[in-house]
Amino acid sequence: PRHKRGRKQRLLRQCNAAIQRVLCMVESRTLLGKQQHEQENNGVLIIGLEGTVLTAEEKVLLKNPSVAGVIFYGRNFVDRQQLCRIVSEIRDIRASLLLMVDQEGGRVQRFKRDFTLLPPASAYADYYGRHPREALQLVQDCGWLMAVELLSCGIDLCLAPVLDLNMGHVNNGIGDRAISSDPMIVSKLSSSWIRGVEEAGMAAVGKHFPGHGSVTKDSHFTLPRDERSLDTINSCDLIPFCDAIKAGIHAIIPAHVVYPKVDDQPASFSRVWLKDILRDHLAFPGTIISDSLTMKGAASVGDYTVRIEKALAAGCDLLLLKNQQAVKEVIPWLTQRPVTCSKSSCLRGRGSYCYAEVLSSDRYHNCKARLDHLYKAIE
Repeated sequence: PRHKRGRKQRLLRQCNAAIQRVLCMVESRTLLGKQQHEQENNGVLIIGLEGTVLTAEEKVLLKNPSVAGVIFYGRNFVDRQQLCRIVSEIRDIRASLLLMVDQEGGRVQRFKRDFTLLPPASAYADYYGRHPREALQLVQDCGWLMAVELLSCGIDLCLAPVLDLNMGHVNNGIGDRAISSDPMIVSKLSSSWIRGVEEAGMAAVGKHFPGHGSVTKDSHFTLPRDERSLDTINSCDLIPFCDAIKAGIHAIIPAHVVYPKVDDQPASFSRVWLKDILRDHLAFPGTIISDSLTMKGAASVGDYTVRIEKALAAGCDLLLLKNQQAVKEVIPWLTQRPVTCSKSSCLRGRGSYCYAEVLSSDRYHNCKARLDHLYKAIE
């Protein structure tokens, strides 16, 4: 009878899910054991990889004590199966390495195939304007969904949310990556995202302190200048960062932007911004991660060795350096002056998820359905 066949299929799915859950638990405990046996204080470099498989040179590089982790880009990704394979290979080499990616949504989402396509952050604000309560819940669920999809592949960290204000400057590298021009809306929606991410067991990372939204140029290609006073910045741009710190955000990325009325150095290399304001005045206790030091906005301070020296002196704990030639240039300097980051262990993923269970969960399907509704609304 048909009802018996249906019952049998449901039982088979439940058994398969149970088997996958046990395998995930075993794998998670094995990885935790490896991490506990490794040195807690990793180095400070977060490096990029060249392609979708590890090269022999990269395998050696990952063992270097100056390296703290890996940041993934689109060039490192084919599909979920390939990603899980390269993550497993990295963990076998050094289990304690931090693995991270930009998975904000919209035009900055490195993993797309086999992953939920998330909207640009500005779409949440449009939805909030019509349905505030529903928007806050959707953003929280999207943060959770993004995090569980990454954690189920062994990725520790997503470098989001963007806490900049969306001031309508389309050429500044931010644009629709920012939620809104209203700092209170940015605070409310980003706080929901942070809750969802942390609910899944992932740390949240806010960027780009103290605010990249009011400049007209893109720090990937030049060094922007923001001529506003500290009082002006404090009255609007800093509000989302202050609220995120109060909410317990784990890490912050500073901007490669100069604010000459505050300091003549870019914020990412400024002791005034990172120590005096972020650490002392705003009482941020977490990890400061530099934006990529290969960006043109970072080039003004000197060569790669000077960049890492000045970023560390200013107060950065972890340094993003995606270019492997640059990594090779700076490692001799770091070897002579060993620097470690005791905070990096706090950024490791704390959730272990069986992908089959995620796909079958009600929350996953409800979130996907509401995202489909949102996409139709913004078309």
